Formats: sequence, C-alpha cells, structure tokens
Amino acid sequence: MTESVNMRVTPEVAYEPLRLQAAVSTQMGIDVNRIKRVRITRRSIDARQRHVMVNLTVAVSVDEIDDAGERTVRCYPDVGGAPKVIVVGAGPAGLFAALRLIELGLCPVVIERGKSVEDRSRDMARIARENVVDPDSNYCFGEGGAGAYSDGKLYTRSKKRGSVDEILEIFVDHGASENILADAHPHIGTDRLPKVIKAIRQTIIKAGGEVLFSRKVTGLVTDGDRVTGVTVSDGETFSGPVILATGHSARDVYGFLHDRNVRLEPKGIAVGVRLEHPQGLIDRIQYHNPAGRGKYLPAAEYSMLTRVDGRGVYSFCMCPGGFIIPAATAPGQLVVNGMSPASRGSKWANSGMVVEVLPEDLSAYDAYGDLKVMRFQEDIERKFFEEAGGTQNAPAQRMCDFVNARNSESLPPTSYAPGIHPARIDKLLPEPISRRLRKGFEEFGRKSRGFLTNEAVLIGAETRTSAPVRIPRDHETLQHVELKGLFPCGEGAGYAGGIVSAAIDGRRCAEAASSYLETIKN
Repeated sequence: MTESVNMRVTPEVAYEPLRLQAAVSTQMGIDVNRIKRVRITRRSIDARQRHVMVNLTVAVSVDEIDDAGERTVRCYPDVGGAPKVIVVGAGPAGLFAALRLIELGLCPVVIERGKSVEDRSRDMARIARENVVDPDSNYCFGEGGAGAYSDGKLYTRSKKRGSVDEILEIFVDHGASENILADAHPHIGTDRLPKVIKAIRQTIIKAGGEVLFSRKVTGLVTDGDRVTGVTVSDGETFSGPVILATGHSARDVYGFLHDRNVRLEPKGIAVGVRLEHPQGLIDRIQYHNPAGRGKYLPAAEYSMLTRVDGRGVYSFCMCPGGFIIPAATAPGQLVVNGMSPASRGSKWANSGMVVEVLPEDLSAYDAYGDLKVMRFQEDIERKFFEEAGGTQNAPAQRMCDFVNARNSESLPPTSYAPGIHPARIDKLLPEPISRRLRKGFEEFGRKSRGFLTNEAVLIGAETRTSAPVRIPRDHETLQHVELKGLFPCGEGAGYAGGIVSAAIDGRRCAEAASSYLETIKN
C-alpha cells in the first residue's frame, strides 16, 4: 500500500533519509519498520520566517513496495518513411516539437544553424579567451538553444501542471535527475543539460528523424499563401510544413521575414544588467541566519519585483551559485547572461535586474517599424561593446555607486571570465532605464536588508530577456495569420519564456502541424 503524506519539516529532516523516515512514522502513527520506502514527490523551501522549513509531499510504501505512481519511460515509433515536417531550430521548442511529431507518426527534420552541444563548447570558450564571437555557434545558437549552456532552470509559471510534468518526465527519460520531478524550482544544471540534449537528439535519429547541424535557414518556400518548405544557406531546399522555433536572438530570421513583408509585431522586452552578489551574503539574507545556509539548505535564491513610473522592475533568471557569461551572437555586441551548474556551488549569485520596455516607449525608433524594439536592443549592445574597447571585458559598477551616480574606484572579484572594468553604467544605459533601476534597487534594499550593498556589482548589458518581435499566429490553428503551413513557435516567436514553456509550445505546434497535414490530405 502506498499513501501520500504532506509534511512540514526542518531541513535536517528533509534532507536526511533516516530522519525523514522516522518523521513519517511519527506523523502516520505507525511502526517505522513497516515503512518500506519514502519517495519525495513535491518539495519546496519556505524561508519566509526566521526558522526555515521545508514543505514535502511524500509517497510512503507501507508493509510492501507496490508499483503505484511508478513512471514508465516513453517509447517512440519508427517514422523513417512518414510525412516530413521541417523544424527550424534545435532549442527546447524545436526538440520537443520533434519528439511530439514522432509520437504522432510524423518524421521531423530538425535544421539547426549552429553546432552540436559537443562542438559548440569550443566556440563559446573562444568568446572569453579570444573575444571571437561565431555568429552561428555561441551561447544562444547551437543544439539545445540558449538554455543548454546558460542554466537549465525548469521553473515556469504555467498553470498547465499536467503539461509541465510531461516535459519534466521527458527530461528524466533522457538522463536528468528525478529530483526535477519533485522540486518546486527544478534545475538540471548547465554542466548536465548538454548530455540530456544529446540523448534527445539520439532519440530523434533512432526513430527515423533527422537532425542537421550548421545549416542556416535563409528563406521560406511558398506557394501562394502556403509555406511549403525552407531554403538553407547552401541553396538546398527542404519540403514540408514549417515549425519556426529559432529562439529570441535570431535577428536575421526576423530580417528576412520583414523583407518579405511577412507580418510581424514589435514586442516589449526588458533591459538592464546582471547583478552579482557573493552567494554567502544572499544565503544570510534569505535564510535569516548570520551563518548562512548551513549543511542542508541549497544555495539561496531571490525574486524581486516592483513598479517604477508605470514600468516593471524585476529580477530575471536568478542563478544561485552560478556564473555570468558572455552571450553575444555576433561581432560588435556585448551582452551578458547567467548560468548555474547542477551543484550551484560557485561563490557568486547573479540575476538579471531589468526594466520593462514597451514598443510605445520607443517613438525615436518608429522608422524601423516592426523591428523597432530589436534596433533599440542592438544599439544598447553596441554601445556597451564600444565602451569596452571592442572586447568582451564588460563595463561594471558597484551597486551603491550606481544608485548614487558615482564612479567605482575598484571592483570586487567576479565570476565573469572575460573580466570587468569600472564604468558608469548609470550613464551607458538609457536614462529611463537607469532611473527606474536606481529606484528599484532602493526599494529592494528596504525590503531585504543588506541586499543594496557595494559588495554587489552591476555588469552590463542584459538585453536578451525575451524576443523583441512577435510573429502573429492564429489562436486556434497556431499557423501564421497570413501564411498557412508556417507555425511560429516558442520564445523566438513571442509565445514562451523559458525552457519548459518553450517545450510545451513546441509540442502544441507539432500537434497543430499534424492537424494541418490531415486537413490538406483530405
């Protein structure tokens, strides 16, 4: 017999199996020897009060272990001779679209401009070591997309719990830790996710699908108002309905769609900096303990949010025990992002600290039409690059110095491998962003004592929070509003915000493509 039990326990109990088993015995009022297994199915840390507690849901096997609640690994059919669907992009949206197409009996052809996870790591190392950015192989482009080497956080605010669990289970099927099925804020780790991504690729190929690397899609093939395939940079054509899952940094894709008068819409983004604290300081603040997190608790996270002058100011992609990385996708850009290994074991905590920017805020860019937000994004990245002397050595400013609009005479140690140098970030950022960010920091400092400190450093610029363009699609069919057979998908199309939500959208687009093929067949 297996029973589900909700518990609220100390960290020592939550993370020590024998103590947890004893606590379960006490709560259930049964002899501890009758408990054959305790399996954690949900886990979240409650650090709102001085004494930190852990909320658990556990599946308890009493007297014997049965199969209730056990997972079964998915099997995929052979689709080698099935109708083909073109998937542009091998990020989470594209890969999960491909897996769903296989489940539906269709053959995915995944076309990725970048390299495999194994090969792209060398190009990313060159960014820090040699200041060389390969426009097709970097932290954003390549197998696994931006998430593969820039964190692997799986938290989403999606209310479709069933869909979320499905995505997490597929990750576990391909080698991720089962802990992600239980944790409130699941996380694979940038050191482990590439192996998971490679396993997904192998599943696609084993089932008869194709995964093509270093093949940059340069245009759509159309027949009237229907998309019938794509062309790639060497002139080869691939035929079939197209799931366009290119990620939020594929500016050349937005460009060729714009040039062909394919309908696009400017979309709001958020712009700011990476804020880096010592992880020990964040642990002390969040866990209300001068000694920090102690033996059992994980590296502490935080989430900050306020509104200043009608726009949101908030933390984004918080990386406890992590690193700041160079995330440019072309020469002439300076962009930063964050990541954490599975252990979350570095000395630093970082997060994006950003300000909401809406299309109507950018009237000076109206001449660029649908690409106005993208052009604004590019200008900030170029300005930071020029200030850095054409390198990836990033401008930086201590947190209190930023708030007080003064120079930083020195900078603290940093996780950012290309290095940092003192600069007036308060002047490099557009004034409305600096002003709102300054007021936001002051409020965050009042809410969380010790957070506003000169031990923390701002590193800029953080601009790639989301796509600056939305590719509009029909609500029901998920096809582009004007082009049948084109399925804008995931973060790059403006319909997701993170690994899990992109994966969910990829599966939805695969189902829509399957329905479309049935329609045109009939």
